Amino acid sequence: MSDITRVALDAMGGDNAPVEIIKGAVDAVNENENIIVYVVGSSEEVDRELSKYTYPSDRIEKVYSTEIIETAEPPVMAVRKKKDSSIVRGLNLVKDGTCDAFVSAGSSGAVLVGGQLLIGRIKGVDRPPLAPLIPTSKGVSLLVDCGANVDARPNHLVQFAEMGSIYMEHVVGVKNPTVGILNIGAEEDKGNALVKETFPLLKNASGINFVGSVEARDVVSGDVDVIVCEAFAGNVCLKTLEGVAKTLLKEVKAGMLSSFTGKIGAALVAPSLKKALKRFDASEYGGAPLLGLKGLVVKTHGNSKSKEIKNSILQCVSFKEGRISDRIRNKLEK
Repeated sequence: MSDITRVALDAMGGDNAPVEIIKGAVDAVNENENIIVYVVGSSEEVDRELSKYTYPSDRIEKVYSTEIIETAEPPVMAVRKKKDSSIVRGLNLVKDGTCDAFVSAGSSGAVLVGGQLLIGRIKGVDRPPLAPLIPTSKGVSLLVDCGANVDARPNHLVQFAEMGSIYMEHVVGVKNPTVGILNIGAEEDKGNALVKETFPLLKNASGINFVGSVEARDVVSGDVDVIVCEAFAGNVCLKTLEGVAKTLLKEVKAGMLSSFTGKIGAALVAPSLKKALKRFDASEYGGAPLLGLKGLVVKTHGNSKSKEIKNSILQCVSFKEGRISDRIRNKLEK
């Protein structure tokens, strides 16, 4: 049974819980027979949603909880007080070794705090970053950090580069991945104090294929495999990309359907357009792993639908098979 990946899933977190969350769980186990999902949530709601589907009953386990951590709650207090919440129960399943990973679309703060308090950081890791894959014209790149550390220091960004390189090589399959630092220009003397202090550290770090600065407009070009930054810049970059993609898709659709000739053209290009747009659909790539913990924690968007939940669960298989936590431990443990 060592080839089985066990994933704890927060059924109560996110805008579309539990409906889309549980549908994603069912889709995951129906697609991959080597996954067991532990669905954590309200007994009434979990039972009701699961009753809608046909799935192998031995690959979805029910773990009932009675509390929910809301987005607006102070994370530390919520994690400490709501011990029977779906987030805390799910994280504890990873802590005690029952599960290999935890996936949640719930409170980002509670997931980040709970991951560090309950599961714990790998020795030597100073700040675990959130690291989502973002679609590019050449495939995907990893953006590290997108939301966990807004006050990062230069040595933290070097660790982000090290952990991101491990992830890209052993999960995505990119050999000797290139690393760039998010900046406002390509020149080495550009940027704020953090970027200027970090640049020479990355340049001289062993085991990192550092190629210099990356401007925000070039992030989607795919020329750099790992893009490092502190979480404020990373989150702004990520959400700008998502917003632009959503707006462009809306405008393209509206333009094509605005006239009779447009509709004819839309029918002709639909197959190719659909294929291209799928490549730039962020939900195809799962959630953002919190790198550097003793166990895997994956944070998905708060508005995740079933496809993103399913792909986040499947993502956990690649993480386990790539032995990412062990590789990070071997690289950074002091």
